[in-house]
Amino acid sequence: MNTRTALAFALACSLPLLAACKRDTAPAQSGNGPGAMQTWVLPAEAGSMAPDLVLAPGERVLLSWINRRPGRRNALQFASYSEQAGWQSQPRTIAVGNSLIVNAADTPHLLATPDGALWAQWLQRQPEDAGGYDLVLARSRDGGMAWTQITRVNDDARPVEHGFAALWPASADALGIAWLDGRAQGVGEAHGPDGHSAASGAMQLRANRFDMSLNRGADGLVDARSCDCCQTAVAMTARGPLLAYRDRGDDDVRDIAVTRLENGAWTAPKAVHADGWKIDACPVAGPALAASGDTAVVAWYSEAGGTPTLRLARSPNSGDRFFDPVTVDSGAAVLGRAAVGIDAGQVWVAWLREDSQGQALMLARYPLDLSKPLQKTQVAKLGARGLASGYPKLAVDAGGAWLVWTDVAAGISSLRGARVAR
Repeated sequence: MNTRTALAFALACSLPLLAACKRDTAPAQSGNGPGAMQTWVLPAEAGSMAPDLVLAPGERVLLSWINRRPGRRNALQFASYSEQAGWQSQPRTIAVGNSLIVNAADTPHLLATPDGALWAQWLQRQPEDAGGYDLVLARSRDGGMAWTQITRVNDDARPVEHGFAALWPASADALGIAWLDGRAQGVGEAHGPDGHSAASGAMQLRANRFDMSLNRGADGLVDARSCDCCQTAVAMTARGPLLAYRDRGDDDVRDIAVTRLENGAWTAPKAVHADGWKIDACPVAGPALAASGDTAVVAWYSEAGGTPTLRLARSPNSGDRFFDPVTVDSGAAVLGRAAVGIDAGQVWVAWLREDSQGQALMLARYPLDLSKPLQKTQVAKLGARGLASGYPKLAVDAGGAWLVWTDVAAGISSLRGARVAR
């Protein structure tokens, strides 16, 4: 494990995450035609970080974030935007309190289901400093004005870590959620879906379904041994939800795997590509995933072979198999932290680099067959260093791409945004 990966592990798996860096922003340039970028002014005030960005019915974009300022309680907030109407209201608060955990690597998530409801997921410190934290889920029936229904996602009460969730619409009024779960750590053997025992103390990948009243379904074990603190990702394919995560073999090879939910059961996990990256600690570098019909694309970071590399691979059949990956970027400056999107004609991927001049947010576009890059450009220069910049978010619609990222000035984080024309 190189020095940068070790630092990422130490920072992202410790709470709270602190950062203070100089900011030197290069604003997105306006223009016309494909690839033209314009600054997207966001309503999040200073102290905001840990963004999430998703599309919603009605050609809306939902942006959420955590605002954290000294002397104030942490607040999870969101706002809704459309190109026709702009920001539809002032930011609304979903949850507030010092027990609301702030972690740049493990961000809250939003989802809109077809029935018009909004769902929010975040991390909550356990009562009386039990030493762990839980996944919390809430639902709003009135566009986010009130979040009266709140429940704990994980059904155990152990003082361990639960986090790195991924959400998808399970039906018109129900939600599916997958997450990393530490309940088996240090308590004997865990058992996988096939009934065979797994190594004791492993982080698990679990999933469940919640209905409109937040009643839970049957808690399911997807993988009994996963990487400890890498993000999970999910996308809806023509054949159901496809879930991507960083697996962990008994030999500590931690490559990206996928599984699909079919007829109420998860398929056997398959490696996207046999990188063979063996690492003795979690790199805090989960995959990014997007899908359209049967086409699915995964972007991920790897140091297999010793060189930091950002890879991108395509599946033509909803994740049954993936073609050999293409290299989006490689070299010592590559941080990864990728976000990916797909539309009717192209694939978008965003990622971070860092060199002696600072960090930069990059964006590339590829045709659906990933045969060659159509565009590679620097969206912004950041003053943040290390994990202070968190993980950029990307959402793609018919008009192009929406981008949101975190930067830091004078020790205070803030969110920045850009709109990139298709």
